[in-house]
Amino acid sequence: MNHTKYTKGYYMPPEIRLDWLRKDAPDKAPIWCSVDLRDGNQALIIPMSLDEKLAFFDLLVRVGFKEIEVGFPAASETEYEFLRRLVEDNLIPDDVTVQVLTQAREHIIRKTFDALRGVKNAIVHVYNPTSAAQREQVFARSKEEILQIAVDGAKLLKKLTEEAGANYRFEYSPESFTGTEPEYALEVCNAVLDVWQPTPDRKAIINLPSTVQMSMSHVYGMQIAYVNERLKYRDSVILSLHPHNDRGCGVADAEMGLLGGADRVEGTLFGNGERTGNVDIITVAMNMFALGVDPNLDFSDLPHLVEVYEQVTRMQVNPRQPYSGSLVFAAFSGSHQDAIAKGMKHWDENKPKHWALPYLYIDPKDVGRTYDGDVIRINSQSGRGGVGYIMEQQYGVIMPKKMREDFSYRVKSVSDNGHKELLPDEIYKVFTDTYVNVIFPFELSDFLLKKQPDGTRVGEVHLKVDGEDRTYEARGNGRLDAISNALQANLGLHYTNLTYSEHALEIGQTSRAISYISITGEDGNVYWGAGLDTDIITSSILALFSAINRMKAGH
Repeated sequence: MNHTKYTKGYYMPPEIRLDWLRKDAPDKAPIWCSVDLRDGNQALIIPMSLDEKLAFFDLLVRVGFKEIEVGFPAASETEYEFLRRLVEDNLIPDDVTVQVLTQAREHIIRKTFDALRGVKNAIVHVYNPTSAAQREQVFARSKEEILQIAVDGAKLLKKLTEEAGANYRFEYSPESFTGTEPEYALEVCNAVLDVWQPTPDRKAIINLPSTVQMSMSHVYGMQIAYVNERLKYRDSVILSLHPHNDRGCGVADAEMGLLGGADRVEGTLFGNGERTGNVDIITVAMNMFALGVDPNLDFSDLPHLVEVYEQVTRMQVNPRQPYSGSLVFAAFSGSHQDAIAKGMKHWDENKPKHWALPYLYIDPKDVGRTYDGDVIRINSQSGRGGVGYIMEQQYGVIMPKKMREDFSYRVKSVSDNGHKELLPDEIYKVFTDTYVNVIFPFELSDFLLKKQPDGTRVGEVHLKVDGEDRTYEARGNGRLDAISNALQANLGLHYTNLTYSEHALEIGQTSRAISYISITGEDGNVYWGAGLDTDIITSSILALFSAINRMKAGH
């Protein structure tokens, strides 16, 4: 790896001002333009079919995009037919503007206009490369000649629009802007604007693409700020960004560019695009949302967006993709789970005005996710907080703190030995199999206890011992104490420190009660048992039997 063959391929602005960096966030959402159907589509191994494009277009409209680049109509028949289908089937809402891309070449521009027949609202996006590398290596043209290509393209757009009697809006991109001298890019853009003569009522778009990322994001921001301060007709120009992701900084480029004065962002859902992709509009928009800025896009059902996207593009959304990935809210670590569970409880009890939970940057519910299935996930790294949260939220089981700890070790052991994550139903099964209504070797059959004048309880307990029926006299300060005394006296059992708690099940099973009991055996170990029954007293005695049976089995 010879790093010396690389050097900086970008150009710093000749004048640098950094006052734009004093802002810590955009104060409003930019204009969003989806380029999924053009830039994203051309990067797919298998481009979308016509029907897939129509489905994706409908999804983009429902998300709230008001500007959608629908393709490069002169590039292929599929691109051309897609636009014609949108027009002829009246599929473009009146408040949505479709954008088409064309090179600054006459025959391509003319075919593009042919495809636009009947479109009510359109942006014609013309571009030509301006970077030093493109000028020298691809076109072998001077700066003046490259500028003339841009001007000629701008003139033809204006001429054909007037001939069509249309009111199309215009967009110009100095492609490979990041490898272009900023002052030269500014010169070309201003020359194009001189042709179009934009007005506040009919603004032109100047798009400054990070076609290939070449610098740290603050440098791109400085380049944007330089052009922003010097563009002609600035009150009649929408300054647009089109960041790619070669350095993995597409989102940062977009955010820096917005601070630098841009008004608009072109990008794709989930960052699909050439090479390492385009900027992920979802991430940029949700970053604003998380700072209290309305992004004007509806991402309240991201799982559905992921489903449609993966279906039509045959691409997979990375599980760690910000906001969208299947694991971005997942907490496996015990300490993280404990903090989240306590944060959730605080949120529910105190209902604060602003969201500020540990480890959860935003509320998962805002993007269509759930706390139970998406946040607390159980594997061998999990702790009692997470396990307890799952049991409480999904099954209404609120174990004592020490029992949660004992249970969490058993869950971790099952996950570790199986080398897998445990789903909630599997966790509940570990709980019931381990603690609930354990019936061997001692099984409760029945009991009858009467209260005496002195407050004690006296009667009989019927049980099976290794399958054989037995009946013992029981006496104690309460039902549980009476039966405990009978079992210890007749079965040779010895234990101390009996603790007891119970509650009604609140999750879909309000007619049942659950009890928890712990006892300390002669070996000094603590054994937990649980009892589940429609009668609270019976559940407590079943819990005692469970604890004794587990002590007898040595676990």
